[in-house]
Formats: sequence, structure tokens, C-alpha cells
Amino acid sequence: MFNCQAFSVIKTPGNHLINTNNLVIIKERFQCGMRKARRIMFLGTGSDVGKSVITAAFCRIFAMDGYKVAPFKAQNMALNSYITPDGGEMGRAQVVQAEAAGIEPHVDMNPILLKPASRVGSQVIVHGRVIGNMDARTYYKFKKKLLPAVRESYERLASRYDIIVLEGAGSAVELNLKEHDLVNMAMARMADAPVILIGDIDRGGIFASIIGSMVLFTEEERERVKGFLINKFRGDPELFEDGIKIMEEKTGKEVLGVIPYFDHFSIPEEDSVALQKRMGEKGVMPDEKTIPEMSRKQPPVKIGVLRLPYISNYTDFDSLEHEPGVELVYFNNSHDLAFFDCVIIPGSKTTIHDLEFLFNSGIATGLRKFAEKGKTLIGICGGYQMLGLLVKDPMRVESSIGERKGLGLLPVVTTLSSEKVTSRVEARTTVRDWLVKEDEMLTGYEIHMGETIIKKGGCPLLRIVSRNGKPEDAPDGCISRELSVWGTYLHGIFDNDNLRQNLIKELKRKKGIKDDYFSGLSFKRWKETQYDMLARHVREHVDMEKIYRILGI
Repeated sequence: MFNCQAFSVIKTPGNHLINTNNLVIIKERFQCGMRKARRIMFLGTGSDVGKSVITAAFCRIFAMDGYKVAPFKAQNMALNSYITPDGGEMGRAQVVQAEAAGIEPHVDMNPILLKPASRVGSQVIVHGRVIGNMDARTYYKFKKKLLPAVRESYERLASRYDIIVLEGAGSAVELNLKEHDLVNMAMARMADAPVILIGDIDRGGIFASIIGSMVLFTEEERERVKGFLINKFRGDPELFEDGIKIMEEKTGKEVLGVIPYFDHFSIPEEDSVALQKRMGEKGVMPDEKTIPEMSRKQPPVKIGVLRLPYISNYTDFDSLEHEPGVELVYFNNSHDLAFFDCVIIPGSKTTIHDLEFLFNSGIATGLRKFAEKGKTLIGICGGYQMLGLLVKDPMRVESSIGERKGLGLLPVVTTLSSEKVTSRVEARTTVRDWLVKEDEMLTGYEIHMGETIIKKGGCPLLRIVSRNGKPEDAPDGCISRELSVWGTYLHGIFDNDNLRQNLIKELKRKKGIKDDYFSGLSFKRWKETQYDMLARHVREHVDMEKIYRILGI
């Protein structure tokens, strides 16, 4: 371990300060051979080729084989984020990979997180803390100053783990972005990591994407690439043997594995591409003429999640999606909401703009009618803010709009601020005869900017008893007198097994279905099973002996 406390100070365009270890000190540490971890990096020929999932698979495989392993992605642009035990914010993809590795997530695994916003570009988060909002041009000019922060995080991990599994972003050969790269080949050079290039055969053009990428790499980059993984293969692999020979002859590199497409287990995928696929697979809100036919075919409980323009943290609903007897649909139109038994308004990166969307699209009127019928309407984080009377933005944190009327379904008023609340939370319900007993501990995490005040006559939903491991006594959320409309700031609340299953049981009761619902699903154990299945699937179709040889093991 190092005792050096040398720091340099970076001033951001928004006059925020970042303390990072001095670049010279870091360079000396690298040269002195203090980095102990073996490393391997997975780059892609494009977006959505499976880098995050394959990185998770190898985290699991190496952990199964007895190694202490950690994931690393220098920069992540994500709609979904997570709060670590010390209150730092990081991308969900690296959380999944850390879970696969059997370790606690840490912001060093994702030192830079970009969260897309509306008219303010992206929120930039470094080492788990917000440093400001930047448009693309400002960020590209500023990015080089973040190199020491990336080095610091990587080296800290490399000094503590046996193997670091690094992941790139998008295509590894975006020539117009290469000058400012710190997540693809630039990171591979920094870590001196051998590279495995991943191509997606399911989308077509596998030869052009793999061979074309190799042509566009520099000679030094081509030397760093040790082989290829062909992902999402459908059909008979023997029919692709000639293809493998062609690829190897054209590039002089080995195909290390052909991984079949899988749909018999589930690993969370990242962000807007994955969400769009979900909407395509699950469908959007059905036309009124098709509702009776669908109702005969679909499971008894139907939950709709609003696909807001600036939706965030939609992984909150993964546990609901995997409950037996539940159909979860993402929708973004103003059709009749009578199809659903429950509607959830999810988190939002820009609450006011998404409120505008609800009113302009007519969805707001539909939600009010939905609530008037006594159906269950839930708001999480930004969705909770939207359920209230008013959202104020006096500091113009989100937009030029000073305030926006809410849906008026809960007696709360929110005032947005520039300070971001990020905390891991334990809480208990304050409401008798709700979904859990009053002494049952619930866990979740907060990621929000602003304070919500409950007005006279309103009832808080929860009482927070700890934040980031420290005792706390504060209200959270609000619930209507009829108990049918409620909101909370707690992300991950549906990961609490008892609450989630009691919600489904209550939705069935409202429909007149007599069912003592208890699926027995432990979401935590379920995820562990998925990681095991992923690891077995990848191990079976990849030459692991060659992978370990590349690692130098």
C-alpha cells in the first residue's frame, strides 16, 4: 500500500475542484512495478455487441476459479446508476459486474459517469461525486484533465485484486473521437492490457466489423489485440467454421470463442438501447381494440412503467419483471390505461421536462382518471415528485422553467436544488395495513436533487432510520388516504422481496382474484443463479486455456 498523499487540484468549467493523486506520482508507481494485477480488456466493434455482459461473465468465471477479480470501465454514459455504501454514485453495468465477481461495488470501478440530461448536456460525476453539467464540446475539452482520476482509480484496484477485467465503450475505432479517448485503446495502453475484440454476429456484417476494425487500428493497437469473440451466434456453429478461418487468415488473430445467443437466463443490459429493445419485445400500450384479446392471454397482474423521455434507473423494476404471474410493459402514449392494474412513474433525469411531456401527451389526464378508479399508482424518485402539487426550480437547475404544476395526486411540493443527495438507506413504513409490517426493515438508495415537503394532511410513507450506515430519523415519501397512490425517493424498493410480493398479492385482491400469492423469489439469490448460468454458458464456448495464457496465468 502507498502512503503518498500528494495531490493536484483540477478546476472544472463550473468552478468545482477535484483532488486527484499527482500524475507524476502515479507514473512513478507504474514504473516501479507496484501494480500487481493481471488484466484483460474487452473492446467492441460497436455499441450493444455484448461487452458489459461478457465482462460480467469473465468476472464470474475468474471468481469461480479462485481469483480475486474486479471490473473497471474508465467512463460510462448511463441512464441507470447506483449508490455505494459510502454514498458514491456509479454506473449500474459495473455494479452487475461487481456482483458477478462477488464483491461490493466501488466507484473506482467506474471513475467517470456521464448521466444524460436535457438542455444542459450531461451531468459529470467523478469518483462518485457530481462536478457539474457540461455540453459535449465543453466535456471533450475538459476530459484530458480527468486522466489522473482514471489512473488513480485503476491503480487502486490493481493493487488490491488478482485480475482486473476492463471494458471499453461503443466502437473501439471511432476515429473522430480517438484524440480524446480515455476508455478504449487509450485505457488499454494505460493499463498495458491485452485486448479481446467482441463482434455481434446477430446484427450482420461480422466480417466487415471485425476485419474493418483491425484495419483501422494502428500497428501498435493491432499488436495489442490478442483475439476475437463472436457473440450472439444463432444456428449450427459448424457452419461458421469457414468463417472463422477467413477471419483468422485476414487478420492473423485467433477466434477465441463463438458464443451462442442466449435467452434462457437474464443479465441486466445497459441503458437506452436495452430499454428500446424491451419496448420492442414487450410492446407499447396496446390499441383499445386489442385489449380484450390480450387480457385473455396475459398473466393476471399487468404493471405499466412510463417510458419517460428522460427516464432513469429503470433497473428498479427488474425484480418485478421476473416475478411469475406478472406482465411488465414499458409504454409512452396516451391510450386508455385501463389495461394496467398498476402504473409506475419511474425516476427522471429532468423532472420538469418529463412533467411537460405528461401534460402535453395527455398521459397526465389518463393518470388522474386511473387514480380516481382506485387503481395503484406509484412514483419513484422523480416520479414521486411528479405526483405532487408543484415542482419548483428557483435556481434553474433543470431548465429555464421556474416551476411546473404536478399531477396533484399527493399533497407534496418539491423544490429542486444543485446539491445531490446520494445515500444508501434503511427505512420502515409508517403506515398500518400497508405492504409490510411497521417493524420490517426496507433497504434502498437515494439519488435526487431537491427536497420534497409534505403539506398539511399528508402522510409520509416511510421513516428513514439510517443513511450510509449512520443513524437517521427522517420521513420519506407520501401515501394517499386510500393507500392506492404512493411515492418514495427509494430506488431499489422493489428488491425487498416481501414488499414486492405483497404488492402483487394486493393487485390480485383488487382484481377479485383470491390468491395467497407468495412466489418465494429471492431476487438476490435469483441474480446469483443468473451469473452462474452466464459463466457456464461463456466458459463452454470460449477457449479458457488461451484466455488464461493471454493473462499470463
